[in-house]
Amino acid sequence: MERIQHRMVNVNGITMHVAEKGQGPVILFLHGFPELWYSWRHQILALSSLGYHTVAPDLRGYGDTEAPASITSYTCMHIVGDLIALIESLGVEQVFLVAHDWGAIIGWYLCLFRPDRVKAFVCLGVPFLPRKPKMKPVEGMRLFYGEDYYICRFQEPGKIEAEIAHFGTSEVLKKIISSREPGPPYLPKDNALGINPDNPVTLPSWFSEEDLSYYANKFNTKGFSGPLNYYRAFDLNWELTAPWTNVQVKVPVKFIVGDLDSVYTTPGMKEYVQGGGFKRDVPLLDEVVVMEGVGHFINQENADEINSYIYGFIKNF
Repeated sequence: MERIQHRMVNVNGITMHVAEKGQGPVILFLHGFPELWYSWRHQILALSSLGYHTVAPDLRGYGDTEAPASITSYTCMHIVGDLIALIESLGVEQVFLVAHDWGAIIGWYLCLFRPDRVKAFVCLGVPFLPRKPKMKPVEGMRLFYGEDYYICRFQEPGKIEAEIAHFGTSEVLKKIISSREPGPPYLPKDNALGINPDNPVTLPSWFSEEDLSYYANKFNTKGFSGPLNYYRAFDLNWELTAPWTNVQVKVPVKFIVGDLDSVYTTPGMKEYVQGGGFKRDVPLLDEVVVMEGVGHFINQENADEINSYIYGFIKNF
């Protein structure tokens, strides 16, 4: 794709695949679930043409990056460790960070643990979620949302993988990427993924059959267990991050979200983002942008607008 370069890098004991293009200050892009470096294809091309070295890895467990078998190999410490090693390999002290979905969660941990390595952070979709010391997160989700909440359903190893295999990778990816249902997402036990062969899903205009084929080939090869292990390590992350309870994120941030995003429409999230809690926890929060009529996969659905927002923010540093 327009001379995007690919290479393998040894980081933190694993081999990581990296896509990159351009020269200049580094922008590090972190993808979410169930995605790949490829979800940043529009940003890589646009921002590299504006004088930046754009770098988008497949995160641990995804795509062409190594996928350790153990759930305990997918903690925030491991993933941030991978990224620090990647930044070191690039020979730079700091990067601009752009991240979405699970990439955003990891991005917040990177800013929390190593703010010295991040010049500024453009965060898409998932705000900073401060640690609640009195209850483990999955336990809290079960109490608040019930057993069918998607993160609760992801906890049992092999269970959701079998359901994905039953319907087929392409159909599952198509369903997830096309969804515009407001949150919180539920996966009922009779048909967790809501796939009905008599009512086929149509891909949105911004995601082609070629895009779907690229995703499906990579997930068919690597499987879903690595990506799902991020969710299975939620409670372990909670234990490991006890020393950072009530610590603010001291990095300049721009937050962008679609008003149809399932995270933003989850009860309590809008109030946190707009009501002062987010700004309290992230004092250098520059701006919150809510894009109307836009769903979860914002950097693909509204690529040009997101590119402009990224450039408009980072050029100030």
